[in-house]
Amino acid sequence: MAGEGAGQRTEAAARGWPDRVRQWWLRARGTAGYERYTLLLVLKSTLAATLAWVVSYYLLDSPSPAFAPFSAVLIMQVTVYQSLLQSLRYLGAVAVGVAMVAALGFLGGPDLLTFVLVALAGLTIGRWPALGAQGPQVSTAAFFAFSTYASATSATDKVTQLGQIILLVLIGCTIGVIVNVTVAPPMRYRSAEYGIRSLSTALGDLVSDMYPVLRDGELDEERLRQWRRRAEQTGGLITQAKDGFNTAQESLYFNPRRLLRRYRGKRSFEGYGAVLAALERSLYQVSSLTRSLHEWQEEDGSRHDDGAFLRGYADFLESLSKIAEVLGELDEDSLDEQARQLCGLADEARECRRCVSDGASRAGLPLDDPARPYGVLVVESTRLMEEFQHCCDVLQRYVDQEA
Repeated sequence: MAGEGAGQRTEAAARGWPDRVRQWWLRARGTAGYERYTLLLVLKSTLAATLAWVVSYYLLDSPSPAFAPFSAVLIMQVTVYQSLLQSLRYLGAVAVGVAMVAALGFLGGPDLLTFVLVALAGLTIGRWPALGAQGPQVSTAAFFAFSTYASATSATDKVTQLGQIILLVLIGCTIGVIVNVTVAPPMRYRSAEYGIRSLSTALGDLVSDMYPVLRDGELDEERLRQWRRRAEQTGGLITQAKDGFNTAQESLYFNPRRLLRRYRGKRSFEGYGAVLAALERSLYQVSSLTRSLHEWQEEDGSRHDDGAFLRGYADFLESLSKIAEVLGELDEDSLDEQARQLCGLADEARECRRCVSDGASRAGLPLDDPARPYGVLVVESTRLMEEFQHCCDVLQRYVDQEA
């Protein structure tokens, strides 16, 4: 089998870029993933730029028609909300830049000193936090406006051309927003699910690696250091999951597709947000758990009969891995069944956690000794159970409300 797989990979690589292009198009056509979103964004941007060019070049006969298609493409964002927000910021940045050129130009004329003042003021105003990512457009618009102002031959011509820059930007932004709203406006419901899946999978993979080792009592420096490093490196996943959740929420704002029947009952993401927050806290707690185990490695672990305790803890982690596995396959279309499954798994995990606490008490383990990990492990088991139980309860309430 290994030989066959290796042969297939070699053949696929030998076909070169035409086959990769074909596969990319097949993925874009077959699944609603990155390829389809990229293709849709390119086509919508092309349409918006073309319409903006037609209006600015053919209808208005503008001497600087490129401002309109440039503006239309610049504000074509992933969500309708971002398109509206960025278009307002961009229009404001351009208006400030053009107005600044008009004021300084008429006061000082189109000479070098005026350009220095324009550059200084534009770069300074561009750092205004209210403009966000569009801040640099203040100086960019000011430079183009100054060039237009310097080439104009009369005061009336200067005012007309400067005003036309703002008009072209307004046309481009308007067309870009209209295209984004009317042509397949993005609905990113699945982004919230993807964030939960990524964190659940990372958490499940880690505890799935831990519980067999704890059960066999084969703790060693290399394994503990690896667990600790993996737990501490989940910050990037948490950030990505939050970004996906925020994108999912933003996709609802001002989106006409919410009026369609398939989206009409979907109002918010509070349930997914609570699950995401609980998973984030769980990852931090597992990180604390792995750190305690790693720091304990150099201590003498044979003074107490901890083999039974570690086996019980392994059972608890295994029960959590089953919950994480279900969360890693979260799907709104089958959420009813998954919520019931999670509630059953939470009951099993709660019983395993009780066995951990009772086992530590029966064995007389030093739970108050800061040099030993038992107290931390018991506390973390309680906290982890609370977070996973919260996940299950939130999803069950969400299902009950939708029913």
